[in-house]
Amino acid sequence: MNTPEHSQLGKTSAYIDQYDASLLFPLPRATKRAELGLGATPPFFGADLWTAFELSWLNLRGKPQVALAHITVPCETPQLIESKSFKLYLNSFNNSRFADASEVQARLRADLSEAVWRGSEQSGTVGVQILLPEMFDRQQVHEFDGINLDRLDVECTHYAPAPELLRADASQPTVTETLTSNLLKSNCLVTGQPDWGSVQIRYTGAKIDEEGLLQYLVSFRNHNEFHEQCVERIFMDIWRRCEPLKLSVYARYTRRGGLDINPLRTSHAQALPANVRNARQ
Repeated sequence: MNTPEHSQLGKTSAYIDQYDASLLFPLPRATKRAELGLGATPPFFGADLWTAFELSWLNLRGKPQVALAHITVPCETPQLIESKSFKLYLNSFNNSRFADASEVQARLRADLSEAVWRGSEQSGTVGVQILLPEMFDRQQVHEFDGINLDRLDVECTHYAPAPELLRADASQPTVTETLTSNLLKSNCLVTGQPDWGSVQIRYTGAKIDEEGLLQYLVSFRNHNEFHEQCVERIFMDIWRRCEPLKLSVYARYTRRGGLDINPLRTSHAQALPANVRNARQ
């Protein structure tokens, strides 16, 4: 079984510029989900929305081509892709020749789908959208809609996940609201390097105490975990401590190595958000 310690994270890596799908390094989701007490069927839906900002290849005449790519990985996949391996894999396109963007798209979809479903009796498809330069100026920058928790002047003393800070007032009428923060920070599970993010929490249920929620989000500041795992931890802590009727947690992390990862976890089926970046991304 692949583990983060066996990946290329924190190690010197060769620059391979010829197409090589074997560079992808999938990691099982089950390990961290077991830490959260989750079995084979977690109480959430969702996906990991990736943006690849450094995608390039050669056309059949050897002329470089550039593009952006949006990749959608369902959270039901048994594996996630370790991000450095994803970068190394994308680098392998740099001096490889492809007929056109549709061929690149097909390779990405096939390789990523195989990696995230590897070892499973089930199979599925990863979503891949290629954005060519003529579409670059259509890419939007928009901050999360909602009530900004960062306005609160709170004292913060916890820098490791502290779910005990979460509370909801079940004596009050049910509310539906959206809360946001730009103060989410965690660290890479292997290298300990910082990961910066913004988070949007939508819920219906007993009103969640805003100060406690902000202090809880700040408590991830020194926590080592991958983006996808942090969002699942946040979701499950709120789900268990505050017992909302509905809940979704969506985080957008700043890019590293030309990639950003933006996980969404939701208690109920809903359309995925448009992959619109925040200003810090």
